[in-house]
Amino acid sequence: MARRALLSALLVATTLAGCSFAPAYHPPATPTPVAFKEGGPWTQATPADRAARGDWWTLYGDITLDGLERRIATDNPTLAGALGRYDESRAYLAQARAGLFPQIGLSTDVERDRQSDNRPLRGADQPAQYGAATIGSSASYELDLWGRLRNSVAAGRAEAQASADDLAAMRLSLEGELAASYMTLRGYDQQMALLSATVDAYAKADALTERRFKGGIASGIDTGRSGTQLAEAQAQLADVEAARALTEHAIASLVGTPASSFAIPAEVVRIVLPVIPTGLPSTLLERRPDVAAAERRMVAANSEIGVAKAAFYPSISLGGEGGFQDAGLPSLFTAPNIFWSIGPSAVLSLFDGGRKRAQLAVARAAWTQATATYRGQVLQAFQDVEDNLAELHHLGDEAQAEDRAVHQATQTETLSLNRYLKGAVTYLDVVTAQTTALRTRRVALDLETRRLQASVGLIRAIGGGWQTPSLLVAGDGRSAAPT
Repeated sequence: MARRALLSALLVATTLAGCSFAPAYHPPATPTPVAFKEGGPWTQATPADRAARGDWWTLYGDITLDGLERRIATDNPTLAGALGRYDESRAYLAQARAGLFPQIGLSTDVERDRQSDNRPLRGADQPAQYGAATIGSSASYELDLWGRLRNSVAAGRAEAQASADDLAAMRLSLEGELAASYMTLRGYDQQMALLSATVDAYAKADALTERRFKGGIASGIDTGRSGTQLAEAQAQLADVEAARALTEHAIASLVGTPASSFAIPAEVVRIVLPVIPTGLPSTLLERRPDVAAAERRMVAANSEIGVAKAAFYPSISLGGEGGFQDAGLPSLFTAPNIFWSIGPSAVLSLFDGGRKRAQLAVARAAWTQATATYRGQVLQAFQDVEDNLAELHHLGDEAQAEDRAVHQATQTETLSLNRYLKGAVTYLDVVTAQTTALRTRRVALDLETRRLQASVGLIRAIGGGWQTPSLLVAGDGRSAAPT
């Protein structure tokens, strides 16, 4: 009869072990457009799986950029901190998983005791001094009848996966920031080359005006205008050099090098704008690591609700202990010195002043926050893509118009200088033409830089550089660590 009761108890425990109070997980519905509206005629209709991943910056074909980007993974302190947070989350997961297994301990106690001569209730036959030796072991196992432990592990696993996605997002962000800064730096190099050539040309024009003034052909107003034009160009050059220096310092920090010992030689590099296939909007949410992190945190919040609900039910554990105990070591390991105890234990809180209900309310509020964060992240993802598509689209149109303006301004500058030498126009016409030509050239170079920066932003927006992770979080088949 006792055997039948024991089997019945085990059957009930096994059935309850599959119980979980976590709600069925359903991510919130998010509206997904069928196409990106800002994609201009330049956008190539190519499947998203052909988009740049991993070393996405190689699309730009710049060796210096390649070398700098590879240093992000090894030398950037911000990324190292994110990696530490990921390792911490995996350690917390391992800590949660430990609760699924029995806890086994071993204890020893060998001592010599003396009792007080004036102790209460002292017996005449009781010795004042005696020895005590105990060697024992204990084991306990919590029956996860309500899913508290399993939901804790599920929450820890989801948090570890979210931390891995955070690491991937941080890496992508730093890579994008470095690439954008590098595009800015090379844009300054082009501006410096343009302004250096302009200063040389203005210096020659100023010298020419000075000779014409000494020859009585030009007036003092002409020399004043040419000198002003030259000084203004020199001031613009100095301003660009200062901006370049600050950009170079920012790149040094990104690659983990003191700015004082870091330098990138100035060089005019024409970086080709790559074609970036965006794919379909429905694939965007699968590519963005920040969206994946927000989704994993919803899973964790959902599991935490199950943990909070399980606290309303009794915690049942199986435990036992046993060993040897005697007044001395020589005869300790003998049959009469054996002691043991075994049996279940249960703990149920009858009144806690509403603490458990408050904890459940906290868990549900955390779920509400997690879902709102996820929806916001999804909306931000689509906005990021549309923003950068719009930049590329409209900046492309602007660049074409500006190129035409540069061509016309260059012709006007040449024509006005020739007419001035022949005495057909005043030097004011030359200054006006030169100012317009320099401005349009600088605007054209700035547009080129902005288009490259927008292309970097688009790659970041579509999740480029986030590869399917290769490491697995223990106990789950979902990939969760960046490659």
